[in-house]
Amino acid sequence: MHTKKTAITAAPIAPVIAERWSPRAFDATYVLTQAESISLLEAARWAASANNMQPWRFSVLNRGEALFDKAVTTGLTGFNQAWAPRASQLIVLSVPKNHHDGSPYRIAFFDAGLAAANLLTQATELGLSCHVIGGLVREELSETLGLSDELEIVVAIAVGKLAPAETLEGPAYEREIQPRVRLELDEIVLHGKP
Repeated sequence: MHTKKTAITAAPIAPVIAERWSPRAFDATYVLTQAESISLLEAARWAASANNMQPWRFSVLNRGEALFDKAVTTGLTGFNQAWAPRASQLIVLSVPKNHHDGSPYRIAFFDAGLAAANLLTQATELGLSCHVIGGLVREELSETLGLSDELEIVVAIAVGKLAPAETLEGPAYEREIQPRVRLELDEIVLHGKP
């Protein structure tokens, strides 16, 4: 049975946002179509960015390719290696460390986050699922991908079709069936002094 985790919200939100969550159970037989892959990247490409600099860079790895296998085994931490190989695709998101003038590119991570959010939302719209992976061995992954020293890896995103939670075992299964929760608005909205 596929797990559904529609967000319970204090006010209505767009269904594509309410339905998005981060599974670990992916259908190991599903292959993303070229049209789906391009649609995800187009959504990311059209994200807002400071001064329209668009600092995001994407490395796209498809299951079944040697580079995908190497990225999973050397670039992901142990727990992620247990479930990520079933994803159809890994998209590694990186950003420049510095502006062209050599100054630190501090807002690049924020802009990359906006691009990732667009990608995740588009995936949900297409009936796909994504899981953002922060547990990375960044130096190994960067070397595997042949990234320049000017780029810094932010996250990897596993993409594919949702599979039943029962396809997972142990801690991955336990996390898959947990309820989807968020902090209440009162806990995240800060109010200045009167």
